[in-house]
Amino acid sequence: MEKKRFPQYLSAPFQVLWFESDDLVIALIFYVLALLYGGVFWLLIAGGPYAYSSVKKRYPRGFLKHSLYFMGLVRMRGYPDFFETEFYE
Repeated sequence: MEKKRFPQYLSAPFQVLWFESDDLVIALIFYVLALLYGGVFWLLIAGGPYAYSSVKKRYPRGFLKHSLYFMGLVRMRGYPDFFETEFYE
């Protein structure tokens, strides 16, 4: 009988070293900006994800997506637009 592996943490986010996937996206954005503009953006490659993760720890999980939804930049499937004022059932 073959043994099957079961993950230890089912709901753990994807991580590379100590960075989660959203931290890596922030680092990638600053990397691209550093390649384009140089200067202080090279320092922000490490400082940006660190600042973002410290802010992220103060808020509940998923606050970034909800913040982007609040600004009208992202749509959530199954939900009305944020600025909708009247609802009909």
